[in-house]
Amino acid sequence: MTDLLFMLGAGLLAGVVNALAGGGTLISFPALLALGYPSLTASVTNAVALWPGYLGGVLGYRAELRGQRRRATALSVTAVLGAGVGSALLLLTPGRLFESLVPWLVAFASLALLVQPWLRRLFGGEADGPPSKLVYAGVFLGGCYGAYFNGGMGVLLLTVLGMFLHDSLHRVNAVRATLALVISTVSVVAFSLFGPVQWQAVAVIAPASLAGGFLGTRLARLMSAKVLRGVVVAFGLGVAVALALR
Repeated sequence: MTDLLFMLGAGLLAGVVNALAGGGTLISFPALLALGYPSLTASVTNAVALWPGYLGGVLGYRAELRGQRRRATALSVTAVLGAGVGSALLLLTPGRLFESLVPWLVAFASLALLVQPWLRRLFGGEADGPPSKLVYAGVFLGGCYGAYFNGGMGVLLLTVLGMFLHDSLHRVNAVRATLALVISTVSVVAFSLFGPVQWQAVAVIAPASLAGGFLGTRLARLMSAKVLRGVVVAFGLGVAVALALR
């Protein structure tokens, strides 16, 4: 019963954090590790379980997505290609190698979340204009990383889109949510077919993540994510250190 409540709480909070600040994997992935799952199993299970949260985020940004169908569709094709490469890399990575990479991946995701506000201010813009072709290369790499290790995917995508799309932050964030859903969908299909997914954990975390995604998009319009970001970053860096020392 305690494990069940622990997973429910982790899934709900991860969904909220993904919609509000990005970095929900830094909550749910360590939770699965704490319950005794091996690193690779925890990673693919986490990717599948958080998919409903990405869906909830896109549904919450319906208004901001109006008029962006053509842009979102073109970028989604690139995201699918990147996610396919990233999923294949993860499934082909030896378990021990992935386990050695996990602390670095968690630390990188945490630091990316830490500098997210600064990158938004540096690269964000309000001027209308066609996107640079470089955005497709950035989205492809974001898809590779997001499928290989979900943590920090939203932060990286938002940074790339903010650099090259030159639109309002809310509209850019809506495209980011769409691409995150697309990348997550590709990895979910690949991991469901070929990965060591623990479906009992998915059945608990997934609905909680969906509820958290809906809640997070509403909170994003009402509150600053500054404090939450700081807590998640500190938690993620602590997890990275603990994983490196174990």
